Amino acid sequence: MVVHRRHIPNHSIDLSGLLKMEAPTVPVDKAAELSGITTSGKVTVTRVPNDSIDKTFARTTNLASSALNARILSKSNDYFAAAENLLTPTPPIHKPGVFVHTGAWYDGWETRRHNPEPYDWVVIKLGVSSGAIEGVEVDTAYFVGNYGEKAELQGTYAPAGSADSDEQIASPDYKGWKTILPVVECGPSQRRAWRIDSYDAKNPTPYTHVRLLMYPDGGFARLRLYGHAIPPPVAAASSTEEELSSALVGGLALSASDQHYTPASNTILPGRGKDMGDGWETARSRTPGHVDWAIFRLGLPGTVHKIVVDTKDFRGNFPREVRVHGLVKDDATKDEDVTNEHPGWIELLNGDKKTQADTEHVFEGAELAVGKGDERVFSHVKLTLVPDGGVKRFRVFGQRR
Repeated sequence: MVVHRRHIPNHSIDLSGLLKMEAPTVPVDKAAELSGITTSGKVTVTRVPNDSIDKTFARTTNLASSALNARILSKSNDYFAAAENLLTPTPPIHKPGVFVHTGAWYDGWETRRHNPEPYDWVVIKLGVSSGAIEGVEVDTAYFVGNYGEKAELQGTYAPAGSADSDEQIASPDYKGWKTILPVVECGPSQRRAWRIDSYDAKNPTPYTHVRLLMYPDGGFARLRLYGHAIPPPVAAASSTEEELSSALVGGLALSASDQHYTPASNTILPGRGKDMGDGWETARSRTPGHVDWAIFRLGLPGTVHKIVVDTKDFRGNFPREVRVHGLVKDDATKDEDVTNEHPGWIELLNGDKKTQADTEHVFEGAELAVGKGDERVFSHVKLTLVPDGGVKRFRVFGQRR
């Protein structure tokens, strides 16, 4: 998250052939080519038009974000620009005329010229325990004469305690990779994304590590893996209290009244962040009685025991008060049905709670309208800011059910 989807520019320079795909190792028939479909063996993906990327993946999480603790394990080369830049949660930036020891400064991953191998590669460990990948985006923002011409993505599943260690997976000799995205063409300074046709929300394929291949060398600005975190299992009789809302276990921001400065999805990221830019901040309101709100699907439906609203870094722009509501789990309720006006919202806090600047507010016990004796299972929550402002984190704790 910290995707800032509204602010990711469409960097396209060459808009021709937006739906034309190429998989060099596998013939693609004309009908498939015109429909934007790329195949490789049993793997089929469909190109998403540039202007539809954000809408297509609006209800997913970028699993390849350093904000979700994704990290680089190894790479073939990153002489000109560090591979870690691929995971930066904010959009790429440009510094024309700025040079460093290796040459022009780039916000991305750039390898040296004249690669003797067919491709350069980078191995990434996802920050979530495992994740299902619905779509892949390769962004070549500001790489024009030096962009990687083609990309491929592979994945593997090696959860904690498995036979394959991080050290083994990081090795160039590791043989456990499975194709997620077949070889596809990239373009100069533009976003390109593909939907994984085999993705099954009811029976998702989990991944813990991915390997990005860049043919033959060059630069990519960002890798974005649109998908869903899969929470680790717990014993059926466990009484462990967990953060039900965290993006690390599949929590998702579904909608918000206003995201003028930064998105509501930032509030369910791990940690307390680094500055005001990785929280949720709305525009100033002028209408009497105005409030702003954001709706979240809990990654782990469960009973609610504690709520945290953190205003870290928000000092002159924190909300005057907050209120929190929950929606009792109902298998018939779909995400699109959960609106601000839904009649099923139940107060989770006892009334509106005043907030202070730069403070982690913890609400539990008598401050909750629900508690440890309440066995109702909640699937969605709503945070309301009175009248507007910004918060850094929003956390809901309890027991999964």
